[in-house]
Amino acid sequence: MPTFPEKTCDISRLVSHPKLVEATLAERKTEQRRDGVYAYPNETFELEGVTFVVTDLKRQRLGDMTDQDAQAEGYPSLAMYKDLILRMHKNMTWNEDDLVWVHCFKKQA
Repeated sequence: MPTFPEKTCDISRLVSHPKLVEATLAERKTEQRRDGVYAYPNETFELEGVTFVVTDLKRQRLGDMTDQDAQAEGYPSLAMYKDLILRMHKNMTWNEDDLVWVHCFKKQA
């Protein structure tokens, strides 16, 4: 089993924006990228009474993201994802070599 760093935030903050909660509940969103670790594989979190389980945690370069990755984040394209992220985080720059943590999840059966 891989060794992960300590969490930088609580799992309850993994998916918090109302539109992203809605997309997660509809199973259009199955991944969340963060600059720190919010959850480990097999941990669970709840959104509006529905339980989700984290299935994977991995590192990814921003420059390696694809449209498919953006769609797993709940966005139609990488361009739209990137635009929104940069508008949400005013001082952020999109550095292709920056690493993020990809939290993968699904509804718990």
